[in-house]
Amino acid sequence: MSDWTTDSNECLSISLVRSAEDEKALTEDESYEDFHPAFTYPIFGEEEKIYGYKNLTIDLKFASGSLKQYLSVKWSDKLKSADTVDNVDGTIREFLAEGIEANEDAFRVQVEEDAISFKPSGEMIYSYTRSASKGKGKGSAVEQHNPEDEDTIVYEVYHNTWNVPGFKEYHRKMQIFILLYIEAGSYINEEEDGWEFVVLYEKRKRRNAPHITTYHFVGYSSLYNFYYFPEKVRLRLSQFVILGPYQRNGHGSELYKAIYQYVLSQPRIGELTVEDPAEAFEDLRDKNDLKMLLSTKQFMEEGFGQNSYSHGGGRVGKVGKALSGSSKGKMGPPVEKGWAEKWRLKLKIAGRQFQRLVEMLIQMHLDPMDARGLRAYRLQVKERLYRFNFEVLAQLEKEERLEKLEETFKSVREDYNRILKLIH
Repeated sequence: MSDWTTDSNECLSISLVRSAEDEKALTEDESYEDFHPAFTYPIFGEEEKIYGYKNLTIDLKFASGSLKQYLSVKWSDKLKSADTVDNVDGTIREFLAEGIEANEDAFRVQVEEDAISFKPSGEMIYSYTRSASKGKGKGSAVEQHNPEDEDTIVYEVYHNTWNVPGFKEYHRKMQIFILLYIEAGSYINEEEDGWEFVVLYEKRKRRNAPHITTYHFVGYSSLYNFYYFPEKVRLRLSQFVILGPYQRNGHGSELYKAIYQYVLSQPRIGELTVEDPAEAFEDLRDKNDLKMLLSTKQFMEEGFGQNSYSHGGGRVGKVGKALSGSSKGKMGPPVEKGWAEKWRLKLKIAGRQFQRLVEMLIQMHLDPMDARGLRAYRLQVKERLYRFNFEVLAQLEKEERLEKLEETFKSVREDYNRILKLIH
């Protein structure tokens, strides 16, 4: 029986196809073909198995910029009973945009045409550069690269809404990546007007024709507007995906920074929140939020005192000595709540997230010999934990409740230490 069962994650092969001329410009370690999804259960079921075929291959190709799609399903043998064989082609087409190409030669022709004609929709809100010689845009975006240098890759982020001409059709092509890369991901409702999107592209000039610029899809995030008292909106980050070949190269951090800077630039937005983040995204968010706070000079100086803050060259510097005695500022511990709330509103960070970030920064500065400071910090964290978990803790006896709080506090401190290491 197992001979006729195929792992749907393994047999589904994804490619981002570039024109022949653009392929020539890639370095040896740049490959955007034949990568696999993280999940296929939204399409093929919880077990992620396909039944009824031998040597099954599903080839799903995308034009790297326009996301024009090509689908091919092949096998060496198939069971005769239609009642027991999974309809692979029909099933996956239910999740793809209309106009899927079934002829590979016709698809390749479309790729060549789209390479020159495709341009991102929406408003460009953020950009950064990387070196092509490092492959797939590796390296730090802090590095400065001349955009005119042929070795420089420019990355651009575009803001879109349903009202941008052509974007709704483009979204139908890219939304499949939500199912393939986000656990419990699902399609959003096109009839809801509150959605906004930020889309990340790689932008390259052709080496033999620098007047020709091509764009290649890297990833995107969807955000939803909610009412925020009294007259603003709360922007909730709902979906966030970077395609497989671009992962672990810092592009997720750049996309998140683009979103955050956009939020800060918009007077109508009062706060940025995140919907049920996965652990990997939580780490990405914490790391970038911490770096942002550490680079906000006034915040750090007010929080920890003039003598405790060092920052140079536009990069996150090593924060000064542990705080004790008169060197302490508004972050204490305990933190001065009115001051913290003023900065939270200014920086447009959600309440629980800002409290966690403040706790991490205090932990970074704590003097292990300062018993009073350690006690004040422990009480501050436990107060937040108690409020956040009130319904559960309120049902416990006092002694058990105190034990649970202490256990959770120690766990939080360990996790903070892990996160703080990510920013060094």
